[in-house]
Amino acid sequence: MPKKINKTKRRKSLKSKIPDKKYKELIQKKKKKSISKNQNKILESELNKKYCKCIKTLKKKYPKKSSTYKGKFGICMNSVYKNRGFEPPYNVSNLCKLYYSF
Repeated sequence: MPKKINKTKRRKSLKSKIPDKKYKELIQKKKKKSISKNQNKILESELNKKYCKCIKTLKKKYPKKSSTYKGKFGICMNSVYKNRGFEPPYNVSNLCKLYYSF
């Protein structure tokens, strides 16, 4: 019987892969609803990275008992998705496991 090998998945980078100018263009296109599927996919991954980075910084910056630490998911949801006028994806915080461990 062959031995089972456990492979660990490599974490994805939280760094932005597109320039700031292109990012802002994609946001404008999504607001006008004239965005292609590929562009939308790129934008969603960038928004997700920003959301996860926000959670990670709030986790490190504040002690566990503070109200900011406890409300980190809502704070980041508002700053990344709601303030840009987008509907946040369902269970978006679960995707942060790809970028760092909770």
